[in-house]
Amino acid sequence: MNIASRITGSTHTFDSVREVLAKANEEKSGDELAGLAADSEAERIAAKDALGGLTLETLRQSPAVPYDEDEVTRVIQDGVDEAAYERIREWTVSEFREFLADEGTREAEIAEVRPGLTSEMIAAVAKLMSNMDLVQAASKMEVTARCNNTVGAEGTLSFRLQPNDPSDDVENIRHSIREGLSYGVGDAVIGINPVEDTTERTKRLLDVTKEFIETWDIPTQNCVLSHLTTQMDAVRAGASADLLFQSLAGTEAGNESFGIDVDLLDEAYEFGDEHCTASGPNVMYFETGQGSELSSDAHADVDQVTLEARCYGLAKRYDPFLVNTVVGFIGPEYLYDGRQVIRAGLEDVFMGKLTGLPMGIDACYTNHIQADQNDIENLAVLLTAAGSNYFITVPMGDDTMLNYQSNSYHDAAALWDIFDMSPAPEFEAWLESMGLMEDGRLTSDAGDPTRFLEGAR
Repeated sequence: MNIASRITGSTHTFDSVREVLAKANEEKSGDELAGLAADSEAERIAAKDALGGLTLETLRQSPAVPYDEDEVTRVIQDGVDEAAYERIREWTVSEFREFLADEGTREAEIAEVRPGLTSEMIAAVAKLMSNMDLVQAASKMEVTARCNNTVGAEGTLSFRLQPNDPSDDVENIRHSIREGLSYGVGDAVIGINPVEDTTERTKRLLDVTKEFIETWDIPTQNCVLSHLTTQMDAVRAGASADLLFQSLAGTEAGNESFGIDVDLLDEAYEFGDEHCTASGPNVMYFETGQGSELSSDAHADVDQVTLEARCYGLAKRYDPFLVNTVVGFIGPEYLYDGRQVIRAGLEDVFMGKLTGLPMGIDACYTNHIQADQNDIENLAVLLTAAGSNYFITVPMGDDTMLNYQSNSYHDAAALWDIFDMSPAPEFEAWLESMGLMEDGRLTSDAGDPTRFLEGAR
């Protein structure tokens, strides 16, 4: 397929939809590393112009990875609602953008077309949007989910409490949980990244978090982010898990590098529905991140934004409670600096919500990336305005186990205050019963972790 665009007197031609998608992407170091990026700003603009003229039907007929070669493509294509697709298939990508940006388009209208979309359509429209466009369109979308509480309702902003420890020391983890809860975070999940991915360690950490939740009657959920098969083995060994977690990629080969496939995810989905201890119905948790496929040489010559959208198309199959992008965690090879991290975070939350996912983010960066804490705080403000369901928080914004920087427990109070928002309603009621919140604001007792010491009641 030859696709051409004439800009400022020069004609630019592209050999495929996949090439147009890649070259229309905003500047990303990962695309440059893969040799997929536009050679110049002029070529980038030409690719955007060409992409805007393509129909959604053309994008459906041209998946980034062929249907017969990739099971992620098959999941996405087979999941399309044909009636919804028939309504929009003749729209151009530019017309789709205008629909999303229109003041009269709200969640109800978006919900009508959402089942007819493929991930390539979602990635394409994101590439035609400015940062403000992404915030404005995402802010219209309300996607809720329920595990032991409800996230994503209008006026709420939730947080994952991430009490990681470099040695999986149980008492250090308990201290971190106490501190996080005292600042009002933890309604999305109390989720631990273990140092040691074993059944025994996973069971121990699940038991510790579940015991803490039950002791203080906290309306939240626990999760240990070991490999999916390890978590299932831990549950078979008697552990209590509210959520099952797994990292996802946007290609079959990328998922193979994670040690998973659709059959395993299907099995885990059924297993979680039967064995997870949450009231549900949503018991799956997925993480993604632009560039993960390239890091395992599984990107199939597809740009990282399109691959990220395909992650969300796969996640949708499992009706998850939480999905988040770890936007700056992989490093400068994929997102070079704060500007690229901010852009990617806005793209990811927009694409996840447009897919229909309860989308959150780890607004983060590694120590060798060209970014700082102001970049991450800027992103947190922008994404709260965009309606991100939740953020990840770590003590003082510094994860000493994974060695990267994120939002801190303290950031929750600032974001709630700036945007007049609250935690999940069940969790807010619990905070009020603990004397940590009153009339939607943290009390003077907030930040005192000793109230969660044994016998403090």
